[in-house]
Amino acid sequence: MLDPKKPTNGPPPHPGQVLKKDFIEPMGISVTDLSAKLGVSRNTLSSIINRRSGVSADMALRFAKAFKTQPELWLKLEYAFELWEAQQFDSGWREVEPIRLSKSYNPPNPLRNSVKAKRVPRLKP
Repeated sequence: MLDPKKPTNGPPPHPGQVLKKDFIEPMGISVTDLSAKLGVSRNTLSSIINRRSGVSADMALRFAKAFKTQPELWLKLEYAFELWEAQQFDSGWREVEPIRLSKSYNPPNPLRNSVKAKRVPRLKP
């Protein structure tokens, strides 16, 4: 399986590439059959495989359940690809100047000071 943490000379693999090479082809499953098992349209799955769209959190959960992987695998692949892609284009991010902070500034720790999420009740089907 392609490793999203392993450095490469080119771009990191797109999640669709990993899906195709490491799951669809070895399993011998068609895109039509897989899309039905995932509960998504064939066009949605085809867009991911052909790198026209990325993997959402919902799709990562679907892939994880179908292939007995972790959803983080799919999201890390997506994140690595998107970050690499953004670094290739100059949208103006290179010209951003660092902000000078006063010595008295104490940056927040998002892990320690995070807002607790409220529990959302599940809807019954």
